[in-house]
Amino acid sequence: MTGTEKTPAATPSFRLAYVPGATPAKWVRIWNERLPGAPLALVPVAADEAADVLRRGDADAGLVRLPVDRTFFSAIPLYTETTVVLVPKDHVVSAVEEVTLADLADEIVQHPLDDVMDWERPPGQPAFERPATTADAVELVAAGVGLLVVPQSLARLHHRRDLTYRPVVDAPGSDVALAWPQERTTDQVEDFIGIVRGRTVNSSRGRAQAPQDKPQEKKKPAAARKAPARGTGRPKPGARQSGKQQGGSPRKPGKPRKRS
Repeated sequence: MTGTEKTPAATPSFRLAYVPGATPAKWVRIWNERLPGAPLALVPVAADEAADVLRRGDADAGLVRLPVDRTFFSAIPLYTETTVVLVPKDHVVSAVEEVTLADLADEIVQHPLDDVMDWERPPGQPAFERPATTADAVELVAAGVGLLVVPQSLARLHHRRDLTYRPVVDAPGSDVALAWPQERTTDQVEDFIGIVRGRTVNSSRGRAQAPQDKPQEKKKPAAARKAPARGTGRPKPGARQSGKQQGGSPRKPGKPRKRS
């Protein structure tokens, strides 16, 4: 390489933030298949820090829990999680298939400071002191101090053998969305939007294009095609036949003519 040649610039990585309980694995796999030259970096963030991470530009987009500030962020809702109550395995709630908020009215329900549920009024009776994190609240439930209402993914994330959970049928769900700053809708953000929306690689709205197939070889005109080999084609009308005549007997050879 001469001194005047420049090394090609590396494709910048796409940074995807995600909150606890969000599962980006499927979309990351599709990204890696479609855009192998553009690495995707995962950025785990706490739910209450996701907006600040995106505002600062420490991630290009994020899987976050709604609501978000729609004056600053664009957001595409992806799915709504079932809400469950986390209880000790020997609790009376474990004997039923599902519960309602009214069933929890007399129970102490932990409400951690990082709670991701958008409650107007949290269910049950408040604990003496709010735990700092969901993980701390899970420890209290395991110790027999109250219950905890969370999205199902968080109950699975904090799985313990001594705890179980049941759906709360009339509790609000938790909406997970893809969000990014409106003013930073880059080409890579558009590529990831296409993936989460299920667009194919050849979609007209997708930026990443599949490799083009080789053009098919044009057929030659009929006149230029190779003529059939002699003896294999159909005889022309009126052509003399050797051997038997149609509908007659074999022709007898005639005497040669005398030359004068």
